[in-house]
Amino acid sequence: MPIEDVAELISALEKAGELKRIKTQVDSDLEIAEILRRVMYANGPAVLFENVKGYDMPVLANAFGSIKRLQIGLEMDDFTEIGQRIVDMTKMEVPSGFLNKIKKLPELSKMGEVFPKLEKSGPVTEVIDENPSFSKIPILKTWHKDAGRFITLGLVATKHPETGVRNLGVYRMQIIDDTHALMHWQKHKRGAHHGDISKERGEKIPAAIIIGAEPATVFSAIAPVPEGLDKYLFAGITRQKGIKTVQCKTQDLEVPANAEIVLEGYVDPSDIRDEGPFGDHTGYYTPVEPYPTFTLTGIMRRQKPVYLTTIVGKPILEDAYVGKVIERSFLPLIRMFHPEVVDFAMPAAGWFQGMAIISIKKRYPGQAKKVMMGLWGTGQLALTKMFIVVDDDINVHDFNDVIWAITTRVDAARDCVIINNTPTDTLDPASPLVNFGSKLGIDATQKTCEEGFTREIQEKVAVDEPTKNLVDSKWSSYGL
Repeated sequence: MPIEDVAELISALEKAGELKRIKTQVDSDLEIAEILRRVMYANGPAVLFENVKGYDMPVLANAFGSIKRLQIGLEMDDFTEIGQRIVDMTKMEVPSGFLNKIKKLPELSKMGEVFPKLEKSGPVTEVIDENPSFSKIPILKTWHKDAGRFITLGLVATKHPETGVRNLGVYRMQIIDDTHALMHWQKHKRGAHHGDISKERGEKIPAAIIIGAEPATVFSAIAPVPEGLDKYLFAGITRQKGIKTVQCKTQDLEVPANAEIVLEGYVDPSDIRDEGPFGDHTGYYTPVEPYPTFTLTGIMRRQKPVYLTTIVGKPILEDAYVGKVIERSFLPLIRMFHPEVVDFAMPAAGWFQGMAIISIKKRYPGQAKKVMMGLWGTGQLALTKMFIVVDDDINVHDFNDVIWAITTRVDAARDCVIINNTPTDTLDPASPLVNFGSKLGIDATQKTCEEGFTREIQEKVAVDEPTKNLVDSKWSSYGL
């Protein structure tokens, strides 16, 4: 059975030796964050802080800070399974004829099992707070020049104001006072789009901040799923079992029944205030910028909730591992639209949107540039500022191999593509304007005569089979 809540996740991590309990009193103001940075940079365990100064609520962090912990949380070893399930669903044929429909029933019933299910109540409805306040939650201040305390792993639930499709996104929130926070949903994010539609209609948009959902829902909130796909359904596809939801008390939204805490409220697109600075996952402080205000209208929570959070900064920290799962899980979807793609990697040091490396099975001239253009037109990949395309003999996860391909198969004038005046990630510290800059594409595939390469293609060095077999057969005798 899939993990249902944070308590089960803690138990599974502890059983696997992947969690450390800290009983010493710690401060949510800077101290916890510095402890976590040292643990994360040292590839340390998940940490449960049981004695947080001024609060009776423990803090859990680094719960997803390794591939092993994500394998435990999502209960799978091969994350490409997630994307493959979506691909398989899109290819499923509707059977004709009674007997064929009967044969298809087991497969169709499995599809139904992944849909969310609305319940009357759940663990998160155990306590309904009549006087909601952010001050009751051990929200961290991470860096000393941060503008204040920030919620960093809140899953922001909204609905498309016109279609009603539900979305989850992870947008940091700066706490202003007991009932107000700033919603840092960047221009290209789905939540911001929902906010823009509401603003055009002269309306506030209901929002709920989910803290401490089970792992598949956390992953679904972070993942850039295809437009129009309900995030709760995606969570069900990920865990192969639909999640249970409950209705909020003060807003018309559904939230996971097994969450630890739900902060209900609304975002007022007309109430804009300065947000930041904030030490972000690029390794730089994001400067002060205007963002809309979230007003807290209610809190639902468990009797004894755990505050699940994370910290960000210069890579590699916890978010890099979640990024690796996104990379693996979306490979089948990329292949569905670009079948020549063999593999895909987004190096952790590139903070998700900075760089992607793609290997292809090249069949015709210009194919590498075709793939670049196609991926720049695909969802959140539109914000990736550098693409490197290599042949299928290159391991995209071995940067030494990639550098070898770049230095032996790239001519700068011929193979570098620069596209000006394009959307960029809001957090890109190098773009000349916020949200607007340029892209770099590097075609590091072997060029052909059709692409203007008139020289003889040099032969790669490789060991001959007789020598390889000889050394294989005698290896144990060498004493090496």
